[in-house]
Amino acid sequence: MQTPFFRVVYGIVAKDLQAEFRSRELLSLMLIFALLSLLIFSFALELDRLAREEAISGVLWVTVAFASIIGLNRSLTLEREQGNLDAMLIAPINRAAIFVGKLIGNYLFALLVGVLLIPIAALLYNLPLINVWLFIVLVFGTLGLSGIGTLLATMTAQTRTRESLLPVVMLPLALPVVLTAVRATTGILSGQPAENWLGWLHLLAVINVVYFAACFIMFEFVVEE
Repeated sequence: MQTPFFRVVYGIVAKDLQAEFRSRELLSLMLIFALLSLLIFSFALELDRLAREEAISGVLWVTVAFASIIGLNRSLTLEREQGNLDAMLIAPINRAAIFVGKLIGNYLFALLVGVLLIPIAALLYNLPLINVWLFIVLVFGTLGLSGIGTLLATMTAQTRTRESLLPVVMLPLALPVVLTAVRATTGILSGQPAENWLGWLHLLAVINVVYFAACFIMFEFVVEE
């Protein structure tokens, strides 16, 4: 008899949060990388305010994407090294529940890093980045990155070159998420009318649905390999 779907999801999410609360390893790595990236871009664009205003959307999303990759890599690698993933595969639980549980955990970490980055970037770049719509784009964008990333990190976690392989396979597939998020963010921060950028947000939501459905279906076959 299988364990109920949502009980499995809750158990995995709770396990990930408790482990991170004790070690603080994953968030520390992601935040350090994100802060260093923001500082490097800040120094590079320091003398040109117009360049900062034009580049800030790309800077934010490139930083969030790479910080997410670091978190995803470490999260799934730990599951493999500690034998947690093998234990879950032996247990009588739905494979899709494992995907949803890991997705939610990875998503929460990526979203938290993104939320913390916005006020820090606002200070470093001296730009008004605190905006409700920007947080909404962040919610959708990090969800898309976490969805495709969880599937691909599960695939690459069992390879020897996982640290370098995940960015190579993930970035091309994450490009639609990043591009639409950048377009929507640019429209919001530049003060354009909602009709100019709302379509990008809708497209981002559609991409998320497509990616989630595909990953949900494929995870069972990927994780068994």
